[in-house]
Amino acid sequence: MGLGSLLTIILLIAGIVLLFKTVRMVPQGYEWTVERFGRYTHTLTPGLHFLVPVVYGIGRKVNMMEQVLEVPSQDVITKDNAVVKVDGIVFFQVLDAAKAAYEVATLEIAILNLVMTNIRTAIGSMDLDESLSKRDEINAKVLVAVDQATHPWGIKVNRIELKDIAPPRDLVEAMARQMKAEREKRANILEAEGFRQAAILKAEGEKQSTILEAEGNREAAFRAAEARERQAEAEAKATQLVSDAISSGNVQAINYFVAQKYIEAFKSLAEAPNQKFVMMPMESAGVIGSLGGIAELAKEALERPRAAMPAPAAAPRAGG
Repeated sequence: MGLGSLLTIILLIAGIVLLFKTVRMVPQGYEWTVERFGRYTHTLTPGLHFLVPVVYGIGRKVNMMEQVLEVPSQDVITKDNAVVKVDGIVFFQVLDAAKAAYEVATLEIAILNLVMTNIRTAIGSMDLDESLSKRDEINAKVLVAVDQATHPWGIKVNRIELKDIAPPRDLVEAMARQMKAEREKRANILEAEGFRQAAILKAEGEKQSTILEAEGNREAAFRAAEARERQAEAEAKATQLVSDAISSGNVQAINYFVAQKYIEAFKSLAEAPNQKFVMMPMESAGVIGSLGGIAELAKEALERPRAAMPAPAAAPRAGG
């Protein structure tokens, strides 16, 4: 191979290299910074671009898509001196490729250190119970602080999420015992409240029952008194009617009255609970005869006043 052929091959290789240095194709989701003799000039967006070789060169290839960083687990001391292990994740996106490339070295490490520092600050200002129950508040507080701090770097922090907040094992066991005691306390309170309500309801029921019973007794007494009053009125009226009948000469009325009283007395004697035997009169006819004798006496007593009265004078005869 001659010298001319070798020179031709060298020139061909140099031309191919220069061609590749001149034509640049930026993929989607990335931006490349362009440097002229090592100084930043502009940024290449996704697509086909042409650069003058040797004078211009590619500086940094920056990923413009949203990225995720794992925050490693770290020990954090809370306000009440409890040590917890905390880890999380960060979602961020580069908005300005030039700032992300030239304003900070090792962008991802800077973001992680900043997030870990703010997590310690946020949890250190809270008690253990607050740090376990207010995770959303911690996320929001850390997100605002980190986003403001990273704004000069040309990035946007979209979300920061704490994945786990793990207290020590002995503290977890103590919290479990506390929760169990609290649940038992609430159960005892609810049970006592139930017994109290049951006693109140029982007392109210007995009170209403006593009131209703008293009202029933009062109503029964009133009805009984009213019945006795009506019975007395009826007896008084019956007695008055018998007296009027006797005065008018009706002997059968006294006979009926005496017989009725006899029957009522005999009925009371028969219904007495302490009586085992009832003595019946052997001669009921004698009783009826006695009633008849009483009636005759009453008749004679009524006829005497009539006999004692003077007879009316005879009317004078005409022409006598």
